[in-house]
Amino acid sequence: MVLERCVITPIGRLYVGVEDEYIVALDTRKLGGEETHKHPLLDEASRQLEAYFHKKLRAFDLPLNPSGSAFQKAVWRELCNIPYGEVRSYQEIARAVGNAKASRAVGNANNKNPIMILIPCHRVVSHSYHTSGLSLKTLGGYALGVEIKQCLLRLEMVL
Repeated sequence: MVLERCVITPIGRLYVGVEDEYIVALDTRKLGGEETHKHPLLDEASRQLEAYFHKKLRAFDLPLNPSGSAFQKAVWRELCNIPYGEVRSYQEIARAVGNAKASRAVGNANNKNPIMILIPCHRVVSHSYHTSGLSLKTLGGYALGVEIKQCLLRLEMVL
């Protein structure tokens, strides 16, 4: 059973879900789990999210267990290698997971990322940022909306 907690952040309410001692979800919508205020992993996730949004934490250290296909999990593992304050293109991630032609599939995997922010899909942008710089046009999509993606990249001083 998923246990969840709401964390208030500068981008709004985030719901963190835990199951079997792993973070399994982070979303702006309720997860449908049992709400609790007494769980050590939810306490730690809340503390780390608060520190991240106050620019006191650059890397999360939480046990994650996202549900997805083997390809999606490979993409999400690679996203966790993108340092705070940096971005990679969909094409760069596709190459890193062994399929240089899978840029669109990487975008789809990002869209299905069940643990937003902790698995930093907001750090993936269009390949044209190399030549055009970062802008609304080169940011690419984001399941939570491009405005939130911009906010997260500004927080990390990328924009």
